[in-house]
Amino acid sequence: MGVPFIDIKRFEPGLLEAWEDKVKTLSKNASFIGGEEVALLEKNLATTAGTKYSIACANGTDALQLALRALGVGKGDKVLVPDSTFWATFESVVNVGADPATVDTNPDDLQMDFEEFKKALEEVKPKAAIIVHLYGWGSSKLEDYRKLCKEKGVFLLEDGAQSFGVLYKGKPIYQDALITTTSFYPAKVLGGAGDGGAVFTNDEELANKVRMLGNHGRTSHYGYGDVGWNSRMDTLQAAFLNLNIPYLDARIASRRKAAEKYYQVLPGLGVNVIHPPKDFQENGYCNVTLFDPAERPKIQEVLKTKGIGSAVIYPGAMSDQPGAKPYIVGKFGKEHRTGKICDSILNFPLFPYMTDSELEEVFAAIKEYKK
Repeated sequence: MGVPFIDIKRFEPGLLEAWEDKVKTLSKNASFIGGEEVALLEKNLATTAGTKYSIACANGTDALQLALRALGVGKGDKVLVPDSTFWATFESVVNVGADPATVDTNPDDLQMDFEEFKKALEEVKPKAAIIVHLYGWGSSKLEDYRKLCKEKGVFLLEDGAQSFGVLYKGKPIYQDALITTTSFYPAKVLGGAGDGGAVFTNDEELANKVRMLGNHGRTSHYGYGDVGWNSRMDTLQAAFLNLNIPYLDARIASRRKAAEKYYQVLPGLGVNVIHPPKDFQENGYCNVTLFDPAERPKIQEVLKTKGIGSAVIYPGAMSDQPGAKPYIVGKFGKEHRTGKICDSILNFPLFPYMTDSELEEVFAAIKEYKK
């Protein structure tokens, strides 16, 4: 019957009806900007993230730029970024006027390589660094990153666009970060009905700065303490997310169940499936496998003929993007492992409430290819 790579239409009973009622009520009252829904969302997000403050904004890219600006990162500053990430991580640095340097990938956890990061710190002397929690988990060296950056006086921004609901050592991954962000793009574990994002921190001064910058730099309605921009989350987006948050645990549980099935079955089919590092409880955001680069297009073709979705997250290193070349001030990792991983990675379907029969279809297609 075919299996999509992701299906974001599997709403729980009653959710769409509640959403329709909410849209009608908010529209009737012309409640479109700010208000109780946004305040409630920020409270709900902070509770889930285990942080004192959460500031909703227009999208995940803005969240990164707001966080960087709040840290005082700007023109002439240097920022370390992973070579393996979504483009928004890289462009956020450029958009605040800073200069990015890329750091290669560790082949074991597929996160930024700590040894290369240490070299980059000494050579680049950055004002800040961004670590990205990819694939629904994070770096096995997360505590080392946090400790080292604190010792060196380097601000560590954590890009958590793929890690909402992830637990690290039994606590939300955002809880002990200096400042971190997430995205509510519809395909995320907690997805909106459009774009949305948030910044999390336990630092009141940073939280106030983020909130001010995301609302034109306002200190009062017609008073401005800085030049910001309009990155307010609209009320309808906040309302949709508020309706979805009560179902988050069940969705993540179903994602983890499907991910666990992949861990059980794929090794027996000769597929190299990547596990989260020790101390992480993943959110089931993404299934991650590695194939020989010559083999990958062949299995992709078999999947396509069977109507089974797949993806390559991500197909190219930041340092290899044509748009990055004018801005990069350093590349760390002579082996360029990121490029090799990008040539090898393949992601099978994984989404909330995926059925056993859908998983069996995926496995059957892989078995057929392996024959």
